[in-house]
Amino acid sequence: MSEVRHNWTKQEILDIYNKPFMELLYEAATVHREYHDPNTVQVSTLLSIKTGGCPEDCGYCPQAARYHTNVEGNDLMSVSQVKAQALRAKSSGSSRVCMGAAWRNVKDGPEFDQVLEMVRTINKLDMEVCCTLGMITENQAQRLAEAGLYAYNHNLDTSEDYYKDVISTRAFKDRLDTIDNVRKSNVTVCSGGIIGMGEALEDRAGMLVALSTLDPQPESVPINALVAVEGTPMADLPPIPIWDMVRMVATTRIIMPQTQVRLSAGRTQMSREGQAMCFFAGANSIFAGDKLLTTPNPDVNEDMEMFKLLGLNPQKPFTKVSQPKTVEAEESQFQAKGEKPKWTRPGHTIDRNEAAKKKANLAE
Repeated sequence: MSEVRHNWTKQEILDIYNKPFMELLYEAATVHREYHDPNTVQVSTLLSIKTGGCPEDCGYCPQAARYHTNVEGNDLMSVSQVKAQALRAKSSGSSRVCMGAAWRNVKDGPEFDQVLEMVRTINKLDMEVCCTLGMITENQAQRLAEAGLYAYNHNLDTSEDYYKDVISTRAFKDRLDTIDNVRKSNVTVCSGGIIGMGEALEDRAGMLVALSTLDPQPESVPINALVAVEGTPMADLPPIPIWDMVRMVATTRIIMPQTQVRLSAGRTQMSREGQAMCFFAGANSIFAGDKLLTTPNPDVNEDMEMFKLLGLNPQKPFTKVSQPKTVEAEESQFQAKGEKPKWTRPGHTIDRNEAAKKKANLAE
């Protein structure tokens, strides 16, 4: 099998990314078959359990409170609502439910306790549970692990160099520290990024350097194409060409051979042929359902038709890592500490983010 390396350099990754297209595709497909069933793709459902009102200023995100994007906010969903959505997702072929809350970071208290109960509930449905809740402490990661969490998502978004041009309300190190806190539990790591935000190829390679040099590498890496939403600072950026998406998927597959590469946001802009190339290049997971948190996504029936056309089968849950055990709240060894960690606030300003904020203020 191909060697799993943790010392990739930016230049090595750029050399792979820029290979002749057919050569790149063949190499990625060969690596993919060494570690994965090429005809199996995981189907996951992404559920926004708390929408809008986020205090961060991420330039791509319609949930940031400072921008005017017409996103309808909602308070934290109930456990029964989440269970109903999970059962619906399971009946449609999903083996994983990913729950996202528009928080900067997790705070101990009733809302986090409610999320823990959601995790317990979905794990008992024999589905993988993933959460993306912002920055978390080691103790909070342990509490999620006890509840039965399978994966925690915390995307790096882009390279460390370009990060300061996308987000000013937190630092790149906060992302790495959160991933490190997750690694101290038995929860798997899901971390990737977005292309098409105006970054250079060197930034795409830089993001992959940061991910691939983690030891162990993330079990899951989502590759997102920017979905430009009206009102966000990146609203006017053009769609990313499918060729860039395929190259990014293929490069990720080659340098992180054991990882699930997730074909994530932006699939509505991709043809079936384009998605098929991504699967051939090593993508082996998609998000199903009509929305990815707040942005459009192909209908699950369309995806199942595509699977039938391509001869793909949905991956069963707990194929890569065994199912976690759920510890009930009253038996938990980890209790709330009421922590107030000092996550970074860099304090610099980003011109396009400030312009979008000003435009939103004028619209109110």
